[in-house]
Amino acid sequence: MCRLLYVKSKSQFEIVHYLQQFAQIAKNSKEYQGHGWGLAYLCNGRWRFYKDIKPIWEDNLSEFGTTRLLLAHARSAFQHKDISVNNNMPFYDNKYVFIFNGELQGVRIKEMGRIGAEKIFNYIQRFNSQNILLSIKKGLAILEKRARYIKAINFIIADKKAAYVVSYFNEDDDYFTLHYQQVQHHLVICSEKLDETDGWVAIKNKTIRKFE
Repeated sequence: MCRLLYVKSKSQFEIVHYLQQFAQIAKNSKEYQGHGWGLAYLCNGRWRFYKDIKPIWEDNLSEFGTTRLLLAHARSAFQHKDISVNNNMPFYDNKYVFIFNGELQGVRIKEMGRIGAEKIFNYIQRFNSQNILLSIKKGLAILEKRARYIKAINFIIADKKAAYVVSYFNEDDDYFTLHYQQVQHHLVICSEKLDETDGWVAIKNKTIRKFE
C-alpha cells in the first residue's frame, strides 16, 4: 500500500518543492513506504523517468529541475516481498503513466506483469479503444467480479493532457481517501493533503474521474 502524487500546472514549478513534501508524507505514514520510489515528469514535451530502491526521504530530491507535469510514487511492497527497483512505479507505455495504491485478494485474471499493479495496468489496456476512461470502467467492473476481496484500488493513469483517477476502497477510509487541490490552472492530487493550505477536497469513494 503506497502513496501517490500528481501535480499539473500551466506554469513551470520546482519539482523538489513537491517531492520534499511528498517524502515527509511517505516517511510519516502509518504504513512503511520505504521500499523504493519513482517519478515521471515532462521535460521539453517528453517524459523522463527515475526510480530508486532507497526510501524517497533518503534520496537526493534536488536534481530534477522544473516541469509542468509530475507523478511520483512511494512504495510499500505487499507483505514486504518482491522488493526490486524494477517493481517500482511509475509503470508506463508509449502513451500512459500509471501509479497505484491498493490490495486485491484472489484475483482470477491472467495478465502479464511482475506484480499486481502492473498486471492491472496491462489489463485495463486490453479495453482501450481510444477512450481510456471507458477502458478503466470496463476493467474495474471485471476486477470487481473476479476478485475474492478488494481492500482498495486507488490509481492514477496520466497522459500529457489529463489524469484519470480511481478511488475505490472497502476499509480504512482515512488511509485510502485521495485528496485534490485545484487553484486556477494548478492541480495537485495526493494520497493525503500535501500541506495545510486551504482548498483540499476529498475524492469520494468509488469515484472514477478525469482531471484536466
